[in-house]
Amino acid sequence: MPLAVIGACELLRRTAPRTALLTGTLALAGDTMTQGSVATILMYTDLMYAAVVYGTPATARLLPRVTGLLTIAATVVPYAVWRVPEALLIGVVIGAVAFGPASTGLIVRNHRDAADAARLRAEQTALLAEVDRTQAVTAERARMARELHDLVANHLSAIAIHSTAALSLDSPGTSREALTVIRENSVQGLSEMRRLIGILRDGDEDREPAATPTLDSLGTLVDGARANGLDVTLDAEYDAVPAPVGLAAYRMVQESLTNALKHGAPGRVTVRLRRTGDALVLRVTSPYGDRDAPRAPGSGAGLAGMRERAALLDGTFEAGPEGGPQGKLWVVRATLPVDDTVQGDT
Repeated sequence: MPLAVIGACELLRRTAPRTALLTGTLALAGDTMTQGSVATILMYTDLMYAAVVYGTPATARLLPRVTGLLTIAATVVPYAVWRVPEALLIGVVIGAVAFGPASTGLIVRNHRDAADAARLRAEQTALLAEVDRTQAVTAERARMARELHDLVANHLSAIAIHSTAALSLDSPGTSREALTVIRENSVQGLSEMRRLIGILRDGDEDREPAATPTLDSLGTLVDGARANGLDVTLDAEYDAVPAPVGLAAYRMVQESLTNALKHGAPGRVTVRLRRTGDALVLRVTSPYGDRDAPRAPGSGAGLAGMRERAALLDGTFEAGPEGGPQGKLWVVRATLPVDDTVQGDT
C-alpha cells in the first residue's frame, strides 16, 4: 500500500510537488513500519528532488536546511544515546534519502535560474540594441530631413517667387532680372544638393570631401538674400565657435531669411549675432506680413527644424510676432551654448 501511494505521488511531482512530498513522507513512514521496500525509498528521493526543483522559491530554500538539520540530528543523537558506531548509520541513511536529493535539487535549480537569467539578459540586450538602432535611424532621418529642407527651401522659394513675377509682369527687363535670379538659385541649389549627396556617399573614395557651411559664410548667404529681393542687414560679432554650433546658427539664419522672403512684408530684415560668455545669441527680425497665403508654398517644417537644432545643442529657441516702434515684427531668437567639447551633429 505505501508503494502504491508513493507511486501515485510521482504523478504530482511537477504540478503539486509540495503536496506530493508531504504525502510521500507519510507513505515512507508507513513503509518503514512494515517490511519496507527499496522502490519506495528511491521514489521518495525523487519526490524530495522534485519538490526543490519545481516547488516555490521558499520551499527550495527551506528543504535543504531542514533535511540538513535532520541529518545532523539523526547522526548525533543516536550516537550520544547508544554510544555505538552503528548508530551513525541512521544519519547516513537520512542524509542519503533526504538531504542528498534536496541538495542536488537546489544545485540544479540554481543552474536553471542562472540560465534563465542569462537568457533574459540576452533578450533585454538584444531589445536595447534594437531600440538604439531604431533611435539612431530615426535621428539620422530627422537630421537628413532638416538638412534637405534647409538646402532646397531657400533656393526653391526664390525660384518660385521670381518665376511668378516673371509670368505676371509683361516686362522684358523684369523678366530678364527674374530669370537671372532663378538661374543663380538653381545653380546654388544644385551645388548644395551635390554636397548633400556627397555626405550620403561619404564612402566613395573618388569624391572630394563635402564642405559644411560655417558662420564665415553668412556674408555670402546675406548677399544671396539681397539678390532675391530682401533688404537685409547683418550685424555679427563672434569668436570661433564649435562646428555644430556654427552650422546650427547658419541654418537658422538661412531658414529665417527664407521665411522672410516667403511670408514677410516689405521692409528691413535684421540679422544680429553675438557671442556672450558661453553662448551664441541669434536674433532675426523681419516685418510681419499678414498675408492670406505665402508667396511660395512651404511644408511648415522650418520652425520645427530650427527648434530641433537648438534642442540638440541644449539651447533655447522661440519665434513669433512682436510689436515695435516700426510696426509689427516677426522675431526669431535662439541661444546656443558654446562648448568646445561639443561633438554633436545638427
